[in-house]
Amino acid sequence: MAGGGMAALGVKTERAAQYKGRMTLAVAMTCLVAAVGGAIFGYDIGISGGVTSMDPFLEKFFPVVFHRKNSGGKNNYCKYDNQGLAAFTSSLYLAGLVASLVASPVTRNYGRKASIVCGGVSFLIGAALNVAAVNLAMLILGRIMLGVGIGFGNQAVPLYLSEMAPAHLRGGLNMMFQLATTLGIFTANLINYGTQNIKPWGWRLSLGLAAAPALLMTLAGLFLPETPNSLIERGRVEEGRRVLERIRGTADVDAEFTDMVEASELANTIEHPFRNILEPRNRPQLVMAVCMPAFQILTGINSILFYAPVLFQSMGFGGNASLYSSVLTGAVLFSSTLISIGTVDRLGRRKLLISGGIQMIVCQVIVAVILGAKFGADKQLSRSYSIAVVVVVCLFVLAFGWSWGPLGWTVPSEIFPLETRSAGQSITVAVNLLFTFAIAQAFLSLLCAFKFGIFLFFAGWITVMTVFVCVFLPETKGVPIEEMVLLWRKHWFWKKVMPADMPLEDGWGAAEGNNHK
Repeated sequence: MAGGGMAALGVKTERAAQYKGRMTLAVAMTCLVAAVGGAIFGYDIGISGGVTSMDPFLEKFFPVVFHRKNSGGKNNYCKYDNQGLAAFTSSLYLAGLVASLVASPVTRNYGRKASIVCGGVSFLIGAALNVAAVNLAMLILGRIMLGVGIGFGNQAVPLYLSEMAPAHLRGGLNMMFQLATTLGIFTANLINYGTQNIKPWGWRLSLGLAAAPALLMTLAGLFLPETPNSLIERGRVEEGRRVLERIRGTADVDAEFTDMVEASELANTIEHPFRNILEPRNRPQLVMAVCMPAFQILTGINSILFYAPVLFQSMGFGGNASLYSSVLTGAVLFSSTLISIGTVDRLGRRKLLISGGIQMIVCQVIVAVILGAKFGADKQLSRSYSIAVVVVVCLFVLAFGWSWGPLGWTVPSEIFPLETRSAGQSITVAVNLLFTFAIAQAFLSLLCAFKFGIFLFFAGWITVMTVFVCVFLPETKGVPIEEMVLLWRKHWFWKKVMPADMPLEDGWGAAEGNNHK
């Protein structure tokens, strides 16, 4: 439903200064446990690269790649160029894309908890199929079920964190999802480093251990409180207020509660959120929901995280050295996310995204120059240049970890009004998984075709996204989630795109600040 009557609904006045609340144990526990969804996502990203470099796994499911790898006669850049092997990694993300679209109505109509439980159960099924796989079909089916879990989990968990966190701490707390993702990647790399020596079934242990965080996520979904936003949207207003008072640690929640009720009034007039999100007044959020996750993947980070052992082996590192290097990059990613958590609500989103983008561009170019000059189809990197490549890759991962890694999820999850929030998050997840699938499926072939130029390819995209942030992304630091819709009317570009019949309230139009940028 859409019409002029909606102008009278929704959040109309800024009340951010009146918000009360603090960091409570309830918020800390719910954010910590809910972020386990991020750990599973990270584990599945990190585990596939190590498993696909293990000889027993390749010999059982991909004998062509196994013989090519060990024959010594193939172009170094093309040893792993196999669409079936790429499909093992990428099938998870294609399934997640489809599942994220199904998850949107579940999340809106049945609550954030319902989607978290659905995701956890799907992860458990996928892990069981993978650990017991006897053929490629069973292996891929397990990856597809893991993908369904990612679709539900990534749709619900960032929303859950955004809605539970106090406005002044939302950026840092919402990054618990990305922190948990990086911890999952690091854990997967450590496990692969240990299980590579357990032959011939070490790969089964690597894949099966995904069940541990999946079980925790399922139990958490059953026992966590629902968000007050979701409860109010579904008509359980008094229960929503009680939950809000509990998680804020005070009964003085009138301002925030009023914002939620007003946002809910508008949300309940919307029968078709996906259709509504295409309206001009939602255009800025839609552009961000598409561009932020797409740009996050086009940094090239997932190519390094998926295929770190494979990539390092292609550069001439031995099997143990390649897995060790991937453990190192995983540790750097986890550590750098802590930097972002500590600075995002002080420095803001824009400064981190721009500074991280510049550092990533420099690192990609340096790696391309080293590989172009010192590495080729039939020659290996010397020890000193190998170390240099690992150091520069770690600097790249460091920059990603404080910028596009966490903020690629944080920004889209905090900008949508309640009536399109689930649909918007579904679009964010779907775009992320679509580009993840495309890069995962194509990377090994691109590496074979572009050689060192693959790093320049990603550097070009990082340049584009850094300029995009400078020009089009307003600063969202400290803006309450229910009042975010008022922010776009102040931006020099988006105010020209949005309908003229959406007046600014006095508190929003009076002063210019960082949000204009």
